[in-house]
Amino acid sequence: MKLEPGDAAPDFTLPAADGTTVSLDAYRGKRVILYFYPAAMTPGCTKQACDFRDSLDSLTAAGVSVLGVSKDTTAKLAKFAEHDALTFPLLSDPDLEVHNAYGVYGEKTMYGKTTLGVIRSTFVIDADGKIEKALYNVKATGHVARLRRELGLD
Repeated sequence: MKLEPGDAAPDFTLPAADGTTVSLDAYRGKRVILYFYPAAMTPGCTKQACDFRDSLDSLTAAGVSVLGVSKDTTAKLAKFAEHDALTFPLLSDPDLEVHNAYGVYGEKTMYGKTTLGVIRSTFVIDADGKIEKALYNVKATGHVARLRRELGLD
């Protein structure tokens, strides 16, 4: 099931790389970019995370928080955060409950072959907890720049 603009964003509480837990509900009243990526410390995911890191000051200044979610363990996420100086929360969803709630785990095509896995996707959630944008099958390169344009932050 894919989410559409206007849908309520499924709430969640997940462990973060820094040992805390993060709940989407804690971000009510703020705009949130929630992005799902296949695996920490891989080229595309590193590129995307570093793009978010490099845009974080301007996103924060515009009242936008960033949360990254993968099925990686918190230990791997902590290494990823340290290695690439990522300062926004990286959340662990190894049971894929949140991935499934957002419709980002399923069949995808990689290198011409159909596989089952994480579909790189991004959601913009408004201050009321509603989906503002639901972007499935995004490309890592150029994605943050596209989001910034679409959100009027450039």
